[in-house]
Amino acid sequence: MRETFLKDQLLSQYSTFGIGGPARYFLKVQTVEQMQEVITYCNESHTPYIVIGKGSNCLFDSKGYCGLVIQNRIEFCHDKGNGEFYVGAGYNFSLLGTQTARKGYAGLEFASGIPGSVGGAVYMNAGANQKETCESLKSVEFIDASGELHNLLKEDIEFSYRTSSFQSRSGAIVSATFALNACPEARQKQIKIIHYRTATQPYSDKSAGCVFRNPDKLQDNTPSAAALIDKMGLKGLKVGGAEVSMKHGNFIVNKGDATAENVLELMELIKQKIKSTTGYELHAEIRLIPYDAKH
Repeated sequence: MRETFLKDQLLSQYSTFGIGGPARYFLKVQTVEQMQEVITYCNESHTPYIVIGKGSNCLFDSKGYCGLVIQNRIEFCHDKGNGEFYVGAGYNFSLLGTQTARKGYAGLEFASGIPGSVGGAVYMNAGANQKETCESLKSVEFIDASGELHNLLKEDIEFSYRTSSFQSRSGAIVSATFALNACPEARQKQIKIIHYRTATQPYSDKSAGCVFRNPDKLQDNTPSAAALIDKMGLKGLKVGGAEVSMKHGNFIVNKGDATAENVLELMELIKQKIKSTTGYELHAEIRLIPYDAKH
């Protein structure tokens, strides 16, 4: 197994942020069986590993990663009829949202424009436009740390805002089944969402999407993280090559030479300014992956 690993792959190539040093080992996995094999190997050999999709919600360490980075490229998509879709975890989540809406099914229109994988969306319980991934989810296939495959119903999984119980489990999501509802207006809703997103978010810049979770909603007028950052006049704030987007306050963009340290320092500055002035405490939404992270 180990002889199939690539060495010293720059993680900046696998991150929408364009940031990250070399991974000691790297492997693209395209089948469920291959994922079982590699996770079993890591378990038995005590090799540290992390599983990524499109790297759209990750900040890799500028030093890289000390173990094995597994890129999930399990990319099938099967329309099982009656609004049920069985999809590989490596499948493009935005594409799934577009395709299902085109077929006249509602539930995943919000996925359009989210540059992640299906597995990443389930793992993070990705959401937008007052919708979350878990709402349309029926079941998930998951390989545990010992390499055993489990079929988990939605009821077997804990979900909350940008969180799932997978975040505290070792292993890998390999597929998800979604149950959608027929809706003639689904395509129109999806087009409206993608137009709004491209108009209000910095799609031409390197970023990892929204950096912070929105504050806990204590009351109806609780502001979003973006609104707080905008109100404090923090758009355009820079640390090295990292900058708060002028287009959307909750995006930090890589202006060409940003390091992980630049991004982390800028995030801390934002958190301190928001906390000291408004009392709100912001928490990272992006997944921070240090050099010596354990899955």
